[in-house]
Amino acid sequence: MSIFRTDIWRTGIVRAPIAAIRDVGSLAPFSIRWLPNPGSFCFLADPFGLWRDGKLHVFVEHYDYRTRKGIINLLILNGNLDVLEHGTVLSKPWHLSYPFVFEAEGETWMLPEAHRSGRLTLYRARRFPWTWEPVPEFLFPCAAIDATPVRVKDGWWMFYAPPFPKTERTTALRMARADSLMGPWEDMFPLPVRGDGGSSRMGGTPIVQENSITLPMQDCRDTYGGAVQLLRLSLPLADRPSFTMGPRLTAPLSANPFVEGMHTLSGAGDVTLIDTKQIVRNAPRRLLMDVRHRLSRI
Repeated sequence: MSIFRTDIWRTGIVRAPIAAIRDVGSLAPFSIRWLPNPGSFCFLADPFGLWRDGKLHVFVEHYDYRTRKGIINLLILNGNLDVLEHGTVLSKPWHLSYPFVFEAEGETWMLPEAHRSGRLTLYRARRFPWTWEPVPEFLFPCAAIDATPVRVKDGWWMFYAPPFPKTERTTALRMARADSLMGPWEDMFPLPVRGDGGSSRMGGTPIVQENSITLPMQDCRDTYGGAVQLLRLSLPLADRPSFTMGPRLTAPLSANPFVEGMHTLSGAGDVTLIDTKQIVRNAPRRLLMDVRHRLSRI
């Protein structure tokens, strides 16, 4: 991460379901409620949400450049999208992000990105929404990045980016399969099913229909998280996945000055969660932060 530029993200709630955004192919027509960031050189990103008891529970990565580490925070909003509560639900010695939250088998689960821990860990809500416990019986072959599970007729699929080599974290999409959520999971193909920087890293919740799945993918060709590229995967799955390029979604002008990137599109009922980016160029302040961070680790 360069000291000459700082990526600051901001989370927004679009007042439209994710399928409507896909059909229109743009965020411009929709009203967006922007959530405040927690302070200077901190941001909220990677939002995923669930409605429960009339309240929207938004799980986000909270990142602080002073610690160079992300934790998972929760914001609880009412029906008018006003923030009622805000706090931390998951913090580890390693970086956490992409808190993919979903419901299955009568439980609520979270599958955050944590490749620096050396594994992919599934969490179960012991007391939703604040208390989560790791699930030791969940088995996955690698510390997958931005792992996104989908329930299909014949079991489960997992879309993810490999942790190594580093160059493939934004240029390789892999698919794994399991009969049950707990696994064991096995890669469906020996090679990545996609291999480009424009549509290979997951960026949100899939839209599942009878004959297709639409995948929100990050476009990282010009900058990390520059836009969300929608991919349509035809069903049933053939010998090799058949993808069709859909709309490319960019930060709307209403997000100004956070219009230099967008890398999450996640559905939550009648709303959709997004994040957009502002690039701040401020070498002296970032340099001081990085020096302090390095000294704190000595």
